[in-house]
Amino acid sequence: MTSLIGTHSGKFHCDEAFACFMLKQLQQFKDHSIVRTRDPAQLEKCDIVVDVGGIFDHSKQRYDHHQRGFTETMRTLEKLNFDTKLSSAGLVYAHYGKDVINQILGGNVPPTMVDLFYHRLYEQFVESIDAIDNGISQYDGVPRYHSPGNLSSRTGQFNAHWNEPGNNDDERFQQAMEFIGGEFVRSVKYLANVWWPAREIIEAAVDKRFENDPSGRIILIENGGCPWKEHFFDIEAEKNIADDKITYILFSDTTNSSWRVQAIPIDKMSSFENRMPLPAAWRGLRDDDLSKESGIPGGVFVHISGFIGGNLTREGALAMARKALEIGEENPNAAKKQKLDN
Repeated sequence: MTSLIGTHSGKFHCDEAFACFMLKQLQQFKDHSIVRTRDPAQLEKCDIVVDVGGIFDHSKQRYDHHQRGFTETMRTLEKLNFDTKLSSAGLVYAHYGKDVINQILGGNVPPTMVDLFYHRLYEQFVESIDAIDNGISQYDGVPRYHSPGNLSSRTGQFNAHWNEPGNNDDERFQQAMEFIGGEFVRSVKYLANVWWPAREIIEAAVDKRFENDPSGRIILIENGGCPWKEHFFDIEAEKNIADDKITYILFSDTTNSSWRVQAIPIDKMSSFENRMPLPAAWRGLRDDDLSKESGIPGGVFVHISGFIGGNLTREGALAMARKALEIGEENPNAAKKQKLDN
């Protein structure tokens, strides 16, 4: 007897296409056929049903979200701390997402790595699918511009248009599954191959920060191309070290074989307000003028806002960071002034 995954017929959406794709990645469902119908008798024959049927019951493998009274979120399911109402995609992700991630990455992935990916992929990929399918706006008020390129709208374009014949619906659904699934696989592999190695580098730099300066407020990474900001704030929160007041990060600039010293923003969402910008007397200076003013040889530049500067050598950049800390402690209102200037 053929094993079946059931979902609704007619116009399809991103959530059930993605839900079906996820299920098909798993050993227990990979050989199941997909049946698209609204006939209750046909759905009753299915081993698992998504986005139709008016039932959410994990024990019965039924994952609809359209029924009256449905209010489940990742928080209410005790999976993650997100409060967006779930679609069929979110329901399937909630219960099978970790297994799907592990399977895409070949199995035997460390649980801590899977847990981090599970959180990030919901936040960066799945939550918007849930929100759009449930009609939840991303913002309040009238949007300032249109952004039609989200995954839900792009997946929906695989439906037959009004002036096209409405045949081959199952084939179109398969194409939609492959599209949204391909986007998800790329996102998972990006985390594994790019994002995760960067996190390991930043975590090591945070752990070694006292080797750079006794204050522990300067971190250093050898690879200047390594994305650091998001990882830094996540690691700082996980290690509960915000009170250590880590202030500057040093990294190599591979474009001209020099070094950079950058002021750390006040939080991961801030682009302009920093914990302690480089000293006001250095800002806007370059080369010999900067070296003379700072008293540190090898000066390259300091940005006019003080958020970043450069030196020809690693030792010079470290000296800039140390001296900036000293000056900043003597003038603690510098960061406040920078905010006003911006």
